[in-house]
Amino acid sequence: MRPLSLLPEYDAMFRGALDRLHQERRYRVFADLERQAGRYPYAIWHSGEGKREVVIWCSNDYLGMSQHPKVMGAMIDAVSRMGTGAGGTRNIAGTNHPLVALEQELADLHGKEAALVFTSGYVSNEAGISTIAKLLPGCLLLSDALNHNSMIEGVRKAGAEKQIWQHNDPEHLERLLRAADPERPKLIVCESLYSMDGDIAPLHRICDLAERYGALTYVDEVHAVGMYGPRGGGIAERDGVMERIDIVEGTLAKAYGCLGGYLAAGTNLIDAVRSYAPGFIFTTALPPPVCAAATAAIRHLKASTAERVRHQDRAARLKSVLTAADLPVMPSESHIVPVHVGDPEKCRAASDLLMSEHGIYIQPINYPTVPRGMERLRLTPTPYHDDALMDQLVHAMMKVWDKLHLCYRRESGFTRGHEAP
Repeated sequence: MRPLSLLPEYDAMFRGALDRLHQERRYRVFADLERQAGRYPYAIWHSGEGKREVVIWCSNDYLGMSQHPKVMGAMIDAVSRMGTGAGGTRNIAGTNHPLVALEQELADLHGKEAALVFTSGYVSNEAGISTIAKLLPGCLLLSDALNHNSMIEGVRKAGAEKQIWQHNDPEHLERLLRAADPERPKLIVCESLYSMDGDIAPLHRICDLAERYGALTYVDEVHAVGMYGPRGGGIAERDGVMERIDIVEGTLAKAYGCLGGYLAAGTNLIDAVRSYAPGFIFTTALPPPVCAAATAAIRHLKASTAERVRHQDRAARLKSVLTAADLPVMPSESHIVPVHVGDPEKCRAASDLLMSEHGIYIQPINYPTVPRGMERLRLTPTPYHDDALMDQLVHAMMKVWDKLHLCYRRESGFTRGHEAP
């Protein structure tokens, strides 16, 4: 019988792979956090030295909806009535009714004929893009240079010709479209809001180009749904271009505080993806309690603007107090507040010091998530981060900056409206 441990030569290969990550300063350590319902954004940090309360400053649970009474109540009610699991794939176990209601809610949110829910936003992008492109003979994929890894993987798995257009650059996109065969199917793939820099795509101009050159538009709204627009439909709703976007991709795991990803589009396109996408066909469906909770979150944020208004106020104040303290806030058009560090070891050290000495959790963002030299702390304030928490954060960051001899704004090259090369 083979021993439980791997054969030494195989184990050495895995150890070598991990050593390379350490040498490249890319090895990731995850904090052991226990969030406290009703006390967002506080959590209990479990470490080798025991337990300690910390404040979370980098969660994508942007509005704290994971702890909203309506959302938790819907989940508890669904568990009590239907249990915890989905029973398998939708092809085998059928579709649980809360999932039907969720897809109807999502289609309505985006003004589309239909929607299709996946197990995560990553899967919806990977399966959606690859399947749509494969079903369009000779499809040309035009992908923004800073698209998320899930979109890159979807483009790669499509096996179609791809062209990368410079980030948020409609002029470059138009040059590529103009050079393409007018009769060829074309799919423009971009995000509405890019989560590392907080910048926003020029959706009006992208739609103009798509209509002029006969292309479909696929827009990832994962960091914008629930957050922008009168009903939380995202940047496309806010900017008045929802009806011009052919395919909207979104998530239930950020502003809606649950789990899952989805596509919203025309009936035939959605049905084709449902019928052909392996990432949908061969995986277990979202369970009823998750679907019920997500539906409750969407319905609440369609009707309530209070969370969005408060959230934008918090983001604006955080940028203001960080700038006043001369900390190197990078330009951002949205609720994402990146603070430049520029060195992977110091970025990790800053994160560790904030956690261990000040009870503040901010995960460092290093390569390959961002380019080398652009390492940062990525702050995401919520409606629950009050003025006192912001003042404590700024005070702690200044202490850490001084201790690590990090550059302040005047030294870093970052000024309002300008990013250093």
